[in-house]
Order: sequence, then C-alpha cells, then structure tokens
Amino acid sequence: MGLFKKNPFGHILFLKRWLIRILGALTHRRFKGFNRLEIEGSEIIKNLPENNVLFVSNHQTYFADVVAMFHVFNASLSGRVDNIKNIGYLWDPKLNLYFVAARETMQSGLLPKILAYAGSVSIDRTWRAQGKEVNRQVKMSDVSNISKALQDGWLITFPQGTTKPWKPIRRGTAHIIKHNKPIVVPIVIDGFRRSFDKKGIRIKKRGILQSMEIKEPLDIDYENDTIDDIVKKMEFAIEQHPSFLKVIPQEELKKEEELNKERQWRY
Repeated sequence: MGLFKKNPFGHILFLKRWLIRILGALTHRRFKGFNRLEIEGSEIIKNLPENNVLFVSNHQTYFADVVAMFHVFNASLSGRVDNIKNIGYLWDPKLNLYFVAARETMQSGLLPKILAYAGSVSIDRTWRAQGKEVNRQVKMSDVSNISKALQDGWLITFPQGTTKPWKPIRRGTAHIIKHNKPIVVPIVIDGFRRSFDKKGIRIKKRGILQSMEIKEPLDIDYENDTIDDIVKKMEFAIEQHPSFLKVIPQEELKKEEELNKERQWRY
C-alpha cells in the first residue's frame, strides 16, 4: 500500500490506520477493563462480504457505541469470537469501515474531528440542528456519500438518529436500503448509557456490564418490500418497536438496574 494512498473520501489510509490503532489502544480498557463488554454473534462478521454491508443499531452515546463496534468487528475479522482479548487485532484494522454521524457533532471539537477522519460519513440532519427542531431538504451530496461508503466497504448507522430510546426509525435509512440493496445486519447494544456520559467520552460509572448482540442479516425483498415494511423490520430487529415497551414495564427496568449493580466487580 502506497504511503499516501487515499480512500474515496480523500483520507490517507496510512494516517487512518494509525489513528485507529492509537484510538483503539486508548479505548480498549473501557470495554475490557473499567467495564466489560459481553458480545454475542460476532461470528457473523467474519462471513460478510468486503463491501455493501449496512449495520443498523440502537444508539446510546455519541461515540462509545461506534468505538466498541470498531473493536468487535476488527477482533472478529482477526479470528476472535465474541471477545476483544489481546488488542493485536488493531495492528491491521479494516480501513473501509465507516459510520454515519451528524456533521455538527463531528465538527464540535478536536476529538470529534479526529474520530471523523477515522471513518465518519458526516451528514446534515434534516430534522434537528443546534438543539432545535428544523425541517430541511436532504442534501444529495450526503446521499451520494452514504452510497460511496457502501460501495467501498461497511457502514454503521443508527436509524433512530438519536440516543434516546424508543424513538421512531428515520425513513431515510429504509430509502438507503432500497436504493443500495446492502446486506443489513442488526445490532442491539445495552449498558453504554450507564457506563458513559451522553457523548460517550467520559466514564460515568465503572463495573457496568455492557452488551452487544450481532444478529443475522435481515431478510429484505428489495423490489417488493415497501419503505414501511423495511422500517418495521428494523424496529423489531434492533428491539425499538413500540411493542417492546409493553413487555418491559417500569418494574422490570428497575429490576434490571438492581441486577446490573450486582454484576459490578472490583479491579
């Protein structure tokens, strides 16, 4: 690989490789030390094609969710199943791995800008800007960049567009699926909201059991499934359909919190 070889977004791969190595080394203990990440289904990652794979997930923090996925994906590609032991997997990371993020978030400071270089496909949100509700047109350049990322490799997106649970799936993700016809892999995460602050940078609490479940790709009929059909499939797959609220009453949520306290351990 040439020293100055670039990806389709103009990022120098040599620099991106070292950014992922360094950031990965700095964040590893957040998932295998201060807190523990329980992984399920990572063997699915190993069998995916090189490109046109879309990961859809619920969202709990701005950055920690994505960083954890970078760890899990690269560990799986290095032969580890459901664990991120031994960070040697960071030496040769997958460089065509991207994630969708709000442009204003990725431009909000030095660290977000560094993370953006590591793999962000930054877009302008059509429904919210600077903390206020807005209603604006989708930028065609944003749509084009998402397609470009899928053509080059794997793309992580959070179709609810917010870290708040139980919010509706944004239909734009379903349009992306209809247009690009990617393999869609659902992921369900938990524990990140209790471990980190909203940005996912500051550790809020130690000894928390985090979880990441990687599910089998969705069965989607790209020609005949409607946008609403695809939205509903994603809602159920990432366990954010309103029906899940009916089976998780407040009493059960409190019990889960108590159980999580029991799972804490000393280092």
